Amino acid sequence: MTVFPPETFAFLCGIAAHNEKAWFEANRPLYEAGYVAPAKAFVAEIGPRIAAIAPGIQFEAKINGSLTRINRDVRFSKDKRPYKDHLDLWFWHGETRSWQVPGFWFRLTPEAVQLGAGMYGFDKPQLDAFRQSVIHPRSGKALVSVSETLAAAGYEVGGKTRKRPPAGFATDPERADFLLYEGLYAGITLPVEAATQSDFVDTVLAHFTATAPLNAWLLTEVVD
Repeated sequence: MTVFPPETFAFLCGIAAHNEKAWFEANRPLYEAGYVAPAKAFVAEIGPRIAAIAPGIQFEAKINGSLTRINRDVRFSKDKRPYKDHLDLWFWHGETRSWQVPGFWFRLTPEAVQLGAGMYGFDKPQLDAFRQSVIHPRSGKALVSVSETLAAAGYEVGGKTRKRPPAGFATDPERADFLLYEGLYAGITLPVEAATQSDFVDTVLAHFTATAPLNAWLLTEVVD
């Protein structure tokens, strides 16, 4: 079973402390051995198992596939550090790799493992569809059920960004809070030691299985 070796954490700690091109180029072998190689192996092992519990999920064990690039886009950011100090993986629904579809994410830092499912933000048509689904009795009640189940299991359900409901939308109190959401996701944080255990793939798969109903709701009510 794939685990993340000491080289992974040596690289992540190093790039966090020395976030500059000179250090990165001098430690490119550590990047390849600790970041790229174990991440590719992890995706190749867990990807087919995710597809078995979430039909239609896509993955690619390569950079710009399931492995996001370590280079940061600093064009519109005040933070000009050139590199990410964490490892991100993405497993998405649909033929085209995109952030505008539901999926499962994985983030490894020197301190923790973060796992989750959903969509961080909706585009305008998706947001309109989401709000219509919230106020519809059938789909709205299904959303409440999925969210309550996840929250009871220890997952943080997020996506609320508004302070007031949008004009023209109203529903019963049980569902009204979701009208403040402009994305919908559920996540959990694990101790970093989990990534070094022999059952790590099974652990991640169990969390993705638990959060898969949220993606299923989004696919049916927002994206489909």
